[in-house]
Amino acid sequence: MATDSESPDKNPGLRKGPQDQETKEYFVQQTMYRIKDPKVSLEFYTVKLGMSLLKKLDFPDMKFSLYFLGYEDTSSAPTDPVERTKWTFKQKATIELTHNWGSEKDRRFQGYHNGNSEPRGFGHIGITVDNIHNACKRFENRGISFIKKPDEGKMKGIAFIKDPDGYWIEIFDSENIANVANAAGSKPIKG
Repeated sequence: MATDSESPDKNPGLRKGPQDQETKEYFVQQTMYRIKDPKVSLEFYTVKLGMSLLKKLDFPDMKFSLYFLGYEDTSSAPTDPVERTKWTFKQKATIELTHNWGSEKDRRFQGYHNGNSEPRGFGHIGITVDNIHNACKRFENRGISFIKKPDEGKMKGIAFIKDPDGYWIEIFDSENIANVANAAGSKPIKG
């Protein structure tokens, strides 16, 4: 159901007509996080969250590596390295983990700013799950740290977990997120 805040007349960001033909093939492909230790982060994202490593790129001259992850079926991914790179960059909504070599061994390394402490900036990514409560039980059984569980706080039905570097990840299912939005005061458009 559309709400007042979703009306194009009250929100200039909402399109009234079809997408611009020049940008119809554009899509959000990646969000990049800097990480301290790729072994720890890869275990978190692949084993605990169930993502797949789509592609790893090493840049020895610049001493960093990139790890692209997502919820894609990699059984259909090309085995040729160049074709695999092309395939990876055609996937929607991937995570790019950037590892600057040596940070995992540097005892003085304090980590990266996650955007949720002062000064605030970047907030979080979001992952849709099939059932918020079942997913949170899975995460809890795997030792994932929670910022907020689905039955806590004012916004019931969503959770926030932390990755090994302290980045926040919102967890929700489509049924509960609709309830959260409705409870936030969305008003149906009359007419």
